[in-house]
Amino acid sequence: MKHQNRTLSLSIVSGKGGVGKTNLSLNLAYALFQTAQNTLLVDCDLGLANLDVMLGISPEKNLNDILDKEARAEDIVYSLEDNGLGLIPAASGVTDILDLDEDQQMQIIQRMENLLYKYNFLLLDVGAGISRTVRAFCQMTHKQVVIITPEPTSLTDGYALIKVLHTRQKIDDFHILVNMVDSEKEARLGFERIRAACAKFLQLEVGYLGQVQNDPAVLDSVRKQTPFFKLSPRSRASRDIMNVAEKLTQLRSDAMESIASVPPLRMGEPVT
Repeated sequence: MKHQNRTLSLSIVSGKGGVGKTNLSLNLAYALFQTAQNTLLVDCDLGLANLDVMLGISPEKNLNDILDKEARAEDIVYSLEDNGLGLIPAASGVTDILDLDEDQQMQIIQRMENLLYKYNFLLLDVGAGISRTVRAFCQMTHKQVVIITPEPTSLTDGYALIKVLHTRQKIDDFHILVNMVDSEKEARLGFERIRAACAKFLQLEVGYLGQVQNDPAVLDSVRKQTPFFKLSPRSRASRDIMNVAEKLTQLRSDAMESIASVPPLRMGEPVT
C-alpha cells in the first residue's frame, strides 16, 4: 500500500559559511520537537560534518554506513530526545553521494523512505555554497530554507545560491531566515534586499521565515556543546527560533495536500 506522505522535507542552506547555518539547523530541530513535531535532522555537510561536535557526542554510526555499508536506516539514527527527535550524523570525508550512480542513489532513498514517513519534519543541514553536492541535496526536498545575515557578502552569496538553484535545478520554493541581527527591522531590511533582487532578476517570490537576533546565549551554548534552545529556553534567540518553528509548522499544514503524493526525498534531474 502506497504511503500518503505527511513529512515536510527542508534543505537548510547558505550561500557562504560563517552565517550560523548548522547551529540554527540544530536549534530549529529542537524547537520543532518542542511543538510536538517529530523531527529528523540529517547532517548532509559531507565535508565538515560537525553536528556531532556541536552536541559533544560520538555516534557509532553515521551517514557513511548507509552510503557505503548498506546499514538499515533505523540503525543509523541517533536519538537526541525520546519519542521523536533524531539525528543522522555525517562523517568527514565520506563517499560523496554524487559518486554513486542514479540507481544507487535511488536505492538509498528507498531504503530510508519508511523511516522518513515516521516524522513530521525532515531537515537536511546541507553544506554552504553552490557545489554539485549542495544542489543534489536541495532538489531532493520540498522546500529550501536559506540562511543569510545582514552582511553585504552574505546577501550577495545568498542571492547567488538562489539563482543557481532556481535556474539550473528549477527549484522555486525558498524561505529566508535572517541570522545575527540586532533587531527585526534590520532583518526585514536584509530580507527586502534579497527579495527585491529575486523578484526583479529571477521573477521569483521568496518567503520570509523570520530572524534570530544576536544573543550571548548562542555563544554560551556553543562553548557548552548544548543547543541554546535547550540550555537557555527563555533567551531572545530561543524565542526567535520558536517563532520560526511555528511558521514552519503552519507551512507544513498548508502544504499537506501538495506533499501527500510526493515522497519526503525524491530524485531530481542529474546535477552537472
